[in-house]
Order: sequence, then structure tokens, then C-alpha cells
Amino acid sequence: LRPRARRECRCASIRENTARKRHRATPNFVLMMVDDLGIGDVGCYGNDTVRTPNIDKLARGGVKLTQHIAAAPLCTPSRTAFMTGRYPLRSGLGAKGRVQVILFLAGSGGLPPNETTFAKVLQTRGYATGLVGKWHLGVNCESRDDHCHHPNNHGFDYFYGLPFTLYDDCKPGGKPDILGDVQGKLWHLSLVAAVAFLTLVSVRVTGLFEVGKKTIGALALLWLASFSVWYVPFKLLGTWNCILMRNRDVVEQPMNLETLTGRLVSEAERFVERNQHKPFLLFLSLAHVHTPLFKSKGFAGKSRNGLYGDNVEEADWMMGRVVDVIEKLNLSERTLIYFTSDHGGHIESSEASGGWNGIYRGGKAMGGWEGGIRVPGIFHWPGRLPAGKVIEEPTSLMDVYPTLVNLAGGELPKDRILDGHDLLPLLEGRSRRSEHEFMFHYCGMYLNAARWHPHNSNAIFKVHFFTPNFSPPGAGGCYETKHCMCHGGYVTYHNPPLMFNLAEDPSERTALTAETEPRYTEVLRQISQAVEEHRKTLQPVPNQLSWGNVLWKPWLQPCCGTFPFCSCSEARGSSGPAG
Repeated sequence: LRPRARRECRCASIRENTARKRHRATPNFVLMMVDDLGIGDVGCYGNDTVRTPNIDKLARGGVKLTQHIAAAPLCTPSRTAFMTGRYPLRSGLGAKGRVQVILFLAGSGGLPPNETTFAKVLQTRGYATGLVGKWHLGVNCESRDDHCHHPNNHGFDYFYGLPFTLYDDCKPGGKPDILGDVQGKLWHLSLVAAVAFLTLVSVRVTGLFEVGKKTIGALALLWLASFSVWYVPFKLLGTWNCILMRNRDVVEQPMNLETLTGRLVSEAERFVERNQHKPFLLFLSLAHVHTPLFKSKGFAGKSRNGLYGDNVEEADWMMGRVVDVIEKLNLSERTLIYFTSDHGGHIESSEASGGWNGIYRGGKAMGGWEGGIRVPGIFHWPGRLPAGKVIEEPTSLMDVYPTLVNLAGGELPKDRILDGHDLLPLLEGRSRRSEHEFMFHYCGMYLNAARWHPHNSNAIFKVHFFTPNFSPPGAGGCYETKHCMCHGGYVTYHNPPLMFNLAEDPSERTALTAETEPRYTEVLRQISQAVEEHRKTLQPVPNQLSWGNVLWKPWLQPCCGTFPFCSCSEARGSSGPAG
């Protein structure tokens, strides 16, 4: 070789070696999130009836967080905060009224394109980024193929899964699950219009009295309009909402729930195998244990806690499969594994009976009550994090963002406020205190509660400015509406706020008073000042959950085939272990 060629070869070799060293030094990330899982549903958090050996193994070999807090008690806002490291109302995903999550896949609301997710930052660091499973943060803005809210537009190179979520409408024969009262009113309106139309037609035909053609035509149009507004968006929800996508392509519509579990696991395994020689981020976002619950062959009837327990054990099996691949490929010491739930369990769901939020009051969609926002949190990284460590300091799902970015050597966004903090000093034992002196808890866009962890104190004071009204009176949840609301007559304001010391009363059973808590006045003053400072950081942004953004728009509907004839199926996969 000529000298110049030899120099070029040496330079190329140096660059390759440098890249290999950087890849070895840069950790992989596997994030595993279960949907609607209560903190008490897991063995290592106190459940002795449901078997979760794989999750428990991660806890024994890693760090378990006992005060891990979701930023919201519902899917869409909680996942927004997780992806962005920011309270969801900063992204416009705090609701003003009854609609607190994205309701239709063909709505125009979602995670704004100008948000910077941790996946976007990791892409700039050379990571292969993949999301397998549930998204529920929107798809399109103005046209069927703009994909402005899609995972591929938010930092994920690869996406396979549910761009929406599971609803009972996804299950053949399932009961209406979205705006059921609105559906009922539209159906009754169409019936009244049909009866009126047929009555006038009969009167005209029999000649009882004269009825104008315009009147009959107007009633016919009213019936057709009311029937269409009811039937097209609502009765076809299984087709519109319950789909699978691979990147931007719809691959199954409606999706087959019987084979979904196996396909998600296989996709997650293949993503790891494809990217084993470079740094990768895998976000496995399970559809379990959201209703409708799965009845997979290998798990149905196997748990001691009914169908719900079967689903928890199946979710544990899915995560175990992914961990097995990491170990088989000798990636364990280079891979940080994280496990959590997006919020607390849904206790009003009759199908989810057996779900348990532990000793904590409330559950999914119940504002700031602890049962809806305190979730399991486990970090596992052999050789880097201590095994069997338990941290009882307040932490947040929003903390995952800066933790990952800093570990990857990335740069945190400087053009916006981040509400999360890097957890690594706490996880490694270099720090004993959480950086969250104050945390704020929202019900929709309304500040519902706040907590204060004073310096040089183990106390964790929490105040509720308002609480949801449970129904029927005396119940432990909102059984009449299935989800608690955050506005108007659905809540009760408290002046002074309800106050608890979670260090002594984690179940929030006995409110403190000036007579029972010496620091009562100081707590109210400190939290009031913190709330005032927090509100100064909020900027007005478009409301992604307005009626105009959440309602079904046919021109935004993802479709395989020619709209409205959307139908396709993917090759079937296995649904889990046999027997």
C-alpha cells in the first residue's frame, strides 16, 4: 500500500476502535411499562397470591423504589410526562373537562411535534431506538399520513404495536367503552327520528292529513344524520381504534387479541437481537393489564387471583422473555433495565377485580390520591447498581428522562423546563436524598395536590386542595362514572387543604390539623409558596385534549386499504407458553 493509503487505513481503524469502545462504554436501555398495574399486584411489593418471579428477580438483583410517583393517574398524561420529563400540562395534555385521555385514534390531539423525548436525544447519540407495544399519544394532525404525533416522529426508529390502547370495543362483543352516555343519546335520537319519519310517511300514505314532502325529507335527513353520527364513529370503534402498526404502516385492522402477546414479545426479542452490537433503547410498553383482559392459552385459569391475576402473571412472563434475551446475548452488564407501571390500578373495573393498589387510597383516575400515582419502580444493572437496595425517597417517572440522557452522554434540552432529576446518584448510593423537595399532582389541568419533603427530615407532607367525589356515596371510587372527574360538581374543594404525613400515614386515612401537627402552619406556608413559584413556570400551550382535538375525524383515520373499507390481518404468532 502507498503511505497515504496506509495512513487512511490506520485512521479508519482508529475510528472503528473508538466507536467500538464508545459503544461498550455506552449502556443499553430496556424500559418495561405495564398498563394499569397496581403497586400491590407485584410480589416484591407485598403480593403473596400473584406470581411475578421475573419482576421479583429484577428487584433482588437491583434497586427497588418504594415512593415512585407517576405525574398523572391516567394513561395519556402520565406517558406524556414519562416521555418528556415534564408535567403533562406543559405539553397541553391536561384536560379541562371529562375527556382526560385521547379517545379516538383519528383525533388530532397528541404529543406535540415540538416536544423533545428522551428517544430523540438518544438518537443523536447513535442509539437504535425502538418502541414495542402501546403508544396512546396520538398519530396525525391534519392528514391521514402526516404522522405528526407518531412514535417515528418522536425519536423511535422502529415502532410495532398499538398506536392507541385497549378498550372493551377491541374485544368482539365488548360493551361500549367510549362516551357511553353520548352513544346512548345519539341512539335514542335516531330512534325518535325514525319513528317520527315512519309515522308521517304512514299518515301521508293513508291520507289522514296532508304532510309536505319537505317535512318528510327533513325528518329523513335528521334520522340519517343521527344514525350515522352514532353508528360510524362508535359502532365501528373496533376497526377505527384497535389496530396494529409497524412504523407508519397499518398491519392489522382490527387487531387479533388472541395472538397479540406473542407478537409483541417476539418483536421485542428481535429488536434486541438486531441491535446487540450497538447501543440501543427498547421501550416495551405492554397492553397488559388494561381491560379487556387477555385469555391466553398458557395462562388462563392458572393464577390464584382470577383473570386479572392471569394477566399479571402473563405480563411477568413477557418481561422475563426479554430479560432472558439480554442475558443470552451477554448484554446484562451493559444494559440498564427499568420496570414500572404508568399509574395505579383501575379499581372500578369489574373485569379487573383483584387488582390491588396495596395499602394506598384510591386508584386510576382519582387525582392525587396515592393509590393512583404510586407505582412500582425497579432499576437493574449488574455490576453498576447494588443488588437488593431499597430507596424510600420520593422519585418520579419523569426522572427516567434525565437519567437516561446523562448516562448516554447526551445533552438535556436547554430551551424548556424539565421537572425530572437524574436518579443515578440516588441509585448508586452517592446521594441519600431525593432532589424532589416538592412534587405537584394534577387532576387534568387542575392542581389537585402537592407534597413537601423537608430538608433534614423524614417527613413527607402532602396536601389535597380538592378531592374527587366518590360515587355512590361511601364507595372507594367513582363506580357510577367508572372514572373520577376533575371539574365542577364532581369534586370537593378543601379550605384548609387536607393534610397528611405520608411517612406516618401512607394510606392517607387521618387528616392532620393544627392541634395534631406542630408544623401544620409551616407546611401550608411552604407548599403555598412552592405552588406559587411552580405556577410562574407554566406557559399557555394549545390544549391537545379539547373536544375539537379528541373527536373522530375520518380524514385522519389510519387505514389499511381504501377508507372506509379498512381491513387487514398479519401472520399469526404464538400467544405464550403451552400448557
